[in-house]
Amino acid sequence: MTEERIVRLEETVAYQTKTIDELSDQVAQQWKKIESLEKKFELLTDRFLELEESAGERPAVTKPPHY
Repeated sequence: MTEERIVRLEETVAYQTKTIDELSDQVAQQWKKIESLEKKFELLTDRFLELEESAGERPAVTKPPHY
């Protein structure tokens, strides 16, 4: 291998290493966001179910007389 080719390969490896590190950081941030959203969704679901239970019996849906 020529010196020039070795240098190009080293540059490529360095660039790819940097890119992998950046992508890894982004994945970690996205994972934290996903976990946060899952917790919020669970809280909202629980709250919705509580409200639905406290609303009591719903009246039957009847059509107005003009139907």
